[in-house]
Amino acid sequence: MSHAPHPTPTRAVIVGGSIAGMLAATAVKDHVETVDIIEAHDLPDGPHPRTGVPQAAHLHILQTGGAEAISTLLPGSIDHLVAQGAHRIHMTTNTLIYSPEGWYRRWQRTTHYIVAASRDLTDYVIRTQTLKDPRIRVRPHTRAVKLLGDHHTVTGVRIRHADGTEADLAATLVIDASGRTTRTPNWLEELGITGLTEDSVDSGLVYASRLYRAPVPTRDWPMIGINADPRLPGPAAAGGILPIEGERWHVSLMGAPGRRPTRDTDAFQPFARGLRHPLIGDLIAHAEPLSDIHVTHSTANRRHRYERLARWPENLTVLGDAVAAFNPVYAQGISVTAQSALALREHLRGAPAGRPSAHRLQRAIGRIVNTAWTLSTGQDIHFATTQGKKPSAVDRMLHRYVSRLSRAATGSFHAATALTDVLALQAHPASLAAPAVLLDALTGPLRPTLQHPPLTAAERTLLENLRRHDRPRG
Repeated sequence: MSHAPHPTPTRAVIVGGSIAGMLAATAVKDHVETVDIIEAHDLPDGPHPRTGVPQAAHLHILQTGGAEAISTLLPGSIDHLVAQGAHRIHMTTNTLIYSPEGWYRRWQRTTHYIVAASRDLTDYVIRTQTLKDPRIRVRPHTRAVKLLGDHHTVTGVRIRHADGTEADLAATLVIDASGRTTRTPNWLEELGITGLTEDSVDSGLVYASRLYRAPVPTRDWPMIGINADPRLPGPAAAGGILPIEGERWHVSLMGAPGRRPTRDTDAFQPFARGLRHPLIGDLIAHAEPLSDIHVTHSTANRRHRYERLARWPENLTVLGDAVAAFNPVYAQGISVTAQSALALREHLRGAPAGRPSAHRLQRAIGRIVNTAWTLSTGQDIHFATTQGKKPSAVDRMLHRYVSRLSRAATGSFHAATALTDVLALQAHPASLAAPAVLLDALTGPLRPTLQHPPLTAAERTLLENLRRHDRPRG
């Protein structure tokens, strides 16, 4: 009597327990029997800092495009975030943005939203929602040290345990979500795949961030951003206030070489007051500091051009910061990662027997990255301190056009919506060349330029009360 052979169990291996790793696990879980997440550290059991994420100390925002991708992958997760204190902030109704062209109006017709929370809370909610599925498990204190297979097909990874022992872990899918410390470029060379290129555009910005106890109720308090203007003489500087859970403000200040913020607590508020508008400095003068000042110099835009390789092994996918890391000032990283994970799921669903062309999938991820890359580098290349790329004649022409459209957006709802569609990662930058948008740019703002921040009457009253009753707190 003959027996049919047992089918080989299918397994996906995810390198990295980051947000990217969790979303990738969610994307593939219905197409394999088990998902193993390889993580070098412990994962916290609450909304606490995760080892290896220094950028968690700085502002993080989920753009509409990213929040909707996460909601598709993990239904109800955005509601969970909001239930635990995150803020769903309507754009442009509840945002105070001082662009190089002036203050944007707070239109009452809401078109998009952002989700504002600490990185620790966002990490935690996505992690707990993901790990509810019994098919997904984490292997802590374990590192991936090598890809198994050859240049045609990846068959698994070699892992190293905390005690130094190694083992081979077979997999039908391997996904690198290990972030900026990715080793995939080296692993590809070991498989005989060469020719990978990397792009880097570094404006030299330094970030300094601090948490404050908000002196006002944070529910319905606006996000505030004072943007840098590359046309002004001297080093660029910018800043923002984001209301987050726990009645706190997350404040980040940014500066280029020659005007960089520091860990000096006495210098933080004066730096904020010295931006193009003093609003942030005026506000935090009345707020209670809750943390030290965290500084990071890692703000370069870096991108591995995997999609341009002539050869790509089957069963391998790279996403998240392992593909591209952006200047944090543009708040795009998590949203691009979520959209890439959603593309991974859709490719698996549409492929014969759940086995997509890995090369085609990697090119699709590259197209998702393109939008955010165009936005971030298209701005950064115009700062005098930027290294890695200088603006061409075409770049300068496009920058002048976007500046003109931005000026129109200060007084035109249609122009503002066109820009926000792109910034929210729901439209390609090419949409800004649509005839109706071109007409907006040519027409200019339909309302007078605002001379002061567009505060609501309630916000003005709160601020006046602060000034009367609070002493500045340094």
